[in-house]
Amino acid sequence: MLKVLRPTPSHFGIFVTDLEKMVAFYTETFELTVTDRGVGRTFKNQLVFTSASPDQHHQLVLASGRPADATFSTVMQISFVVPSIQHLRDVSQRALERGATDLRGLNHGNALSIYLKDPEGNTVEIYVDMPFYVSQPHGDPLDLSKDDETLMRETEAICRSDPTFMPLEQWQAQFQARSPAAP
Repeated sequence: MLKVLRPTPSHFGIFVTDLEKMVAFYTETFELTVTDRGVGRTFKNQLVFTSASPDQHHQLVLASGRPADATFSTVMQISFVVPSIQHLRDVSQRALERGATDLRGLNHGNALSIYLKDPEGNTVEIYVDMPFYVSQPHGDPLDLSKDDETLMRETEAICRSDPTFMPLEQWQAQFQARSPAAP
């Protein structure tokens, strides 16, 4: 059971046209586990529940019912955090091998991100957190062919040159102090 102190985003669902293709894309690319599937009793679509965590039954739900002629996705982005820069490279490569398109990298200062389109055109972000804070939106080019040490050094330099820079711990303390759930 997740411990939450106030309403907290926890999962999302998207309509898809080709359910099995999209289940394969998300489970193989992001190593998600199918936790349940079936037709809803009141929501008469095929539903596939997936998760990366035993603490959450589902984090991504794929639902049949997206019209085949839907050419524009209203999903702004679906984001997946990864534990390291190498994971960012590996997951991006798996996504491309499974039909993702339009891959582009951005260094947000607080995160290194790869954006791509899934096989049905939804924007997906894969990112790794950085130990820095700079005001968002912020986006410099990201070249993952550079080694991890170079990327970290460049990211820190980019962040320190921004007047909003602070170490992540300082930003977190400020967030906690202004949070309605603060003790």
